[in-house]
Parts: sequence; C-alpha cells; structure tokens
Amino acid sequence: MRFGEPKVSEADGAQPVRARLLKSALDCFLADDYHEVSTRMIAERAGANVSMIRYYFGNKEGLYEEMIRETLGPLLDVLDSPTLSAVSGLTDFLRLYYDTMIERPEFPKLILKVLALNQGPGRRFILQLLERGRARGAHRVAELKADGHVAGDIDPDILRISFISLAMTPILLKSVFEEQIGRTMDDAFLGELAAFNGRLLLAALTPGA
Repeated sequence: MRFGEPKVSEADGAQPVRARLLKSALDCFLADDYHEVSTRMIAERAGANVSMIRYYFGNKEGLYEEMIRETLGPLLDVLDSPTLSAVSGLTDFLRLYYDTMIERPEFPKLILKVLALNQGPGRRFILQLLERGRARGAHRVAELKADGHVAGDIDPDILRISFISLAMTPILLKSVFEEQIGRTMDDAFLGELAAFNGRLLLAALTPGA
C-alpha cells in the first residue's frame, strides 16, 4: 500500500465499492463528454468517497481505461475460449456481443467517438485492446484452417472487419432500424439476428462453399 492510500478491507465492502465506481463511471462517461465528467461526480453517483477512485484506479483516466477493459475484456476472452473451436461458435459470439451492448447501448458510440473523433484519453488504450483482439482472432482462424473448419484462403483481417460490422451496426443504429421496421429489436429479435448472421459467416467460411 502506498503512503496516503485509504486502508480498505473486504469487511468495508471493497469489491462492491469498486464495482459501483465502474458502473457509475460508465453511466457518466456515456452521458457526458470526458472533460465534463469529474471524479467527484462519479464518486457521488456511486455513493463512495472520491479517494476510492485514487485507491483503485489512480486517477480519472485510470478509471476510464478500466471501465473500457471491464466491458470489452469478456468479449476478447472468448477468442481464447472453446466457444470458437468451431465456426458455428461465431453465432454465440455475436449473441454475446449483442447481449453485452444492449445493456449499455451507448458504449459502441463512445468507442466510435474516441476512435473517430479522438474525444477522450482512451484512443491508444482502445487500439491496444483491438490489436490484442486482432492477434487472438488471427491465431484462432489459423487453428480453424488447420482443423479444416475454415477455407484456407480466408483473410483473417477481412473476417474480423466483417464480424465487427455485423456486430456493431445493429447496436449503433438500433433506434433507426426499430423506427424503420416498426418493431422492437428485443431479445428474441437479436437472437434471430445472431443466428442469421452466424449462418452468413458460416457459408462464407466453409471450405468449398
């Protein structure tokens, strides 16, 4: 423990406080631009002392990066899991993405704003996470090729961009699509969409297709 840090124990609810701060940060950063959000605002929303942000995350930027890591981390971890041991797992991966983002529909917009407009401090960090996903995805595609599940001429970067397009667009334009089709893109709808997009990918990736 560094000098000046608050002493925190499990009895004090250390993990719940950290979780509340991350949830509060997500809500605040999604609602306002990065520079409009203060650590005091985040702490008050979380019902915590502002010193806990320094204790757990160092500063506002550290909290911001951890918020992104906590949201995207489980999606990247799938690339190392048995889910993608077969191409059919892409459907499950798409569904996981839809389920994750439907709980925080503004998050893809936040990522897009940071990457395209360079708003907020997280551009370098997000690019690092995306590169980690790119490397893991390329490794997984190579394994699927070696096992004969994927055509040998598939470009992993094209597959990755295609997957991201199928995953992000329905969430980014959800309100527009719902207005056009006249119905809610609810859990059942997104399940069907994930299954359909999974079949599209499967048809494109299958050897001899």
